[in-house]
Amino acid sequence: MSDESTQSARWRVRFFGRVQHVGFRYTAFYLARELYLTGWVDNREDGSVELEAQGRLSALRQLIIRLKSKPHIRIDHMEVLELPPDPYERKFEIRGY
Repeated sequence: MSDESTQSARWRVRFFGRVQHVGFRYTAFYLARELYLTGWVDNREDGSVELEAQGRLSALRQLIIRLKSKPHIRIDHMEVLELPPDPYERKFEIRGY
């Protein structure tokens, strides 16, 4: 049995709802850095936001919980895909400027 606090994972999450023009990417960026996650976040043309993040499984879950708790963000639906971790990734970035 593995410990969630040390188990590493990578998720690609697509968020739908009121997620663009509300500071979602910046909120995700600061939360990810606070949780020591690496990856990226980007707006999509259909109005959704896509995020890939990796780190401790407990930190990934905490990222989702904290994003959902922000009053300026409304997440109606999420699609989550588990991916293999990228051993070379070292930071979290905002894409799509």
